[in-house]
This record gives sequence, structure tokens and C-alpha cells, in this order.
Amino acid sequence: MEFGPPTRAAGLLRLQAFVPRMGRAYAAGRNFDRGPGKHRDVSCLSPWLRRRLVTEEEVAAAAIAAHGLEGAEKFVQEVVWRGYFKGWLERRPAIWAAYRDGLEADLRAMEGDAALHAQVAEAERGATGIAAFDAWAQELVATGYLHNHARMWFASIWIFTLRLPWRVGADFFYRHLLDGDPASNTLSWRWVAGLHTRGKVYEAKAWNIAKFTDQRFAPEAGQLAEVTQGLEGEEPEGLPAPGPLRRPVAPEAVAPTALLLTEEECRLEEFDLSGFDVVARGSLAGSALRSPRPVAEQVAAFEVGSLADAAARLGGEVTALRAGAPEDLARWAAGAGARQIVTGYVPEGPLRDWLRAAEAPLAKAGVRLCEVQRGWDMAIWPHATAGFFKVKKQIPRIVQQRQLL
Repeated sequence: MEFGPPTRAAGLLRLQAFVPRMGRAYAAGRNFDRGPGKHRDVSCLSPWLRRRLVTEEEVAAAAIAAHGLEGAEKFVQEVVWRGYFKGWLERRPAIWAAYRDGLEADLRAMEGDAALHAQVAEAERGATGIAAFDAWAQELVATGYLHNHARMWFASIWIFTLRLPWRVGADFFYRHLLDGDPASNTLSWRWVAGLHTRGKVYEAKAWNIAKFTDQRFAPEAGQLAEVTQGLEGEEPEGLPAPGPLRRPVAPEAVAPTALLLTEEECRLEEFDLSGFDVVARGSLAGSALRSPRPVAEQVAAFEVGSLADAAARLGGEVTALRAGAPEDLARWAAGAGARQIVTGYVPEGPLRDWLRAAEAPLAKAGVRLCEVQRGWDMAIWPHATAGFFKVKKQIPRIVQQRQLL
């Protein structure tokens, strides 16, 4: 499967082509993984949505306009899931920190355990002998994409059949997925493992795989583990209580401003920037921050292409920056005479960690880091305190509030 170029124009073409299938066709076929190049029942818009080259709100609006809210219910719910996961993690930043620190510990342990290292390598190259799992591993590495149902099956087999560290599996996804997102990826793996919704795990079953792959795969009897409980024992203290949402620093129109593009927001021109005294524009490539291990070249290339497309729409001269030493950000902004950096909201994840490390150098240079936030997020995140059902009940109200009907 080949994705189009990482541009807004390409994302809009894909959106327009899929609009007719956002209603009944999506509801009936969304769980079928028909194989590379045959994912006709899902939009495959996620690499563009991840960077907001095309926004969740645009996609939901297109679905509702074509099919009505009731007709597009399943599709809209899946779009809203992205916002739910982001909001949930924003309220529990300790969960991201635990994943990040736990992964580093897992990788250290793996380096000291030759057998485990070999087992992980075997799984990642698709050489376990479980045909479906091996095909998905190879598809992920080759294309940067997996059908959502395949992602759940894969994670379940990784955790419960192969009994490999779940964070290392999540890292394998995050390093290779073009749509890799810290909230969706981390929390989806936690959900499969029984850590997100306590007492509930996702079990990969042979009949389910056979049915929803159109019999392309049929695991042998006993090849997949029977799951009796999840990994809740890893976190006996349970989930942290949801905290308040972080309030970003608001920009001041009178201050000399450096605009900063990141893959969290590639439509910065959509915000009203007309009153700002813009003295510099930059784009910050940060995909290398996803993991201590090498990140797939196609992931980095998609990010760089997305930022270049965003820069062209932003206008003016845009300096291409990389998330190396955090001090470099302060040096760039201060060197241009800026007193504030204005960027799209950066939620919990590796880029947020990097920006936290940049706060002290920025303060020393007299530069504030300011973020602008989308109304779509602000409409969803306050409800993301527990399970998805609470957000799901609010969808009609959110749709009306955002004037999508």
C-alpha cells in the first residue's frame, strides 16, 4: 500500500474519495482487514489527521453532511476516539511518563537478556511462525500502516501469546506507524493489555481473525493463548485520578513573535495570526524523539514533508529546525528578536517532554512559549475523564456546539 504525498491537498483528495463510504458501508465493513492495498472499508486518513493536515472536525463535518449524524454514527465515533484518547492522557500525564520510563527500563533489560532480545527481533521481522502476526509485522515495516483491527490482534498476540514486554511492542508500532500518536498508541496497547479499562482485555481469537480477514488467515488450534486475565498486576495501585487540563500560555499580540510549526499542528494558518508582530517562522521536526531506538525513515520523511507543506501555506521564510538540544529553540527565537513563540497545542508525548526541557533556556532568553488550541479539542477533552462512553454520550452536543449539523 502506498500513501499519497504528505500534503493537505492529498489528504483532501483522500477525504473526498471516502465520503460516500462514511455511512452504512463503513459501519458494515470497518472491522475487515482485507490486506495491504485493499483497505477499502476504512479511510486511511490517519497519517494526515495525525498532523492535522486534514482535521478531525473537517472529516466529521464531511461525514455528517453526506450521511447525517445517525447515518455516520460509527464513523464519527471513531474520529472522536482520537480526541478522547488525547484528552484522557492530558488528564493523566503520569501514564505517559510511566510508559516512557518503563520503555527505557524494558530496553535495558532486553539488552541484558540475549534470549529475550532474539525473541523481540524475531517478532519484529515477522518470523514467529504465526502467519497472521508475521504478515502484519512485515506490512507495518513495509507500509507504515496497519488496519485498526490488525493492530489489536497483533498487540494481543505480542502480549499474551508471545509474552513479550508490551511497551516494547508499543514502541515497535510508534517507530513505524505513519499515524503514530503518543496518546492513541500508548492507550490502545494499554487497553489490549487490560490496563486502560481494568478487568477487560482484548483477546485475539482464531475465529475472529479468520472471519475478519476473509479467511486469509486461520490460526491453528492452540496456536494463540487463551487469555484469562490482563496485566493489571503490573500496576497494583490502579489508575491515577484524572487531573485538571493544562492551560497553555496565551500569546500576546503586541509581542515580537516567532511562529512554530510542529507535526501536532500543520494548519497554523487557520488560527487568526493577523494581529501578531511576526519576526520569524520555523518548523520543528521531532519524529526522532519517538523512541530511543531508530525511527523508520518513512515516518521521518512524512513528517518533514508535512512540515514543508504547512510552511508553504504559512507563507514567508520558514527555518527548518530539528528537535536536538532544547537550547537551540531559545537561540533561534531570541536571535530573531522574538519575545514569544506561538505554536499549536502540544499534548503529552515526546515533543511535550522536549519542550519542557526547553522551558528553562527559553525563560533565560526572555522568550515565552505560547500555544493556540482548537475548539474541537476543547469540546471533547473536558469529558475524557473515564471510559469512552461518557464522551460518546456527548457527541450530539459536541456536533451541535461545533455547528456541524
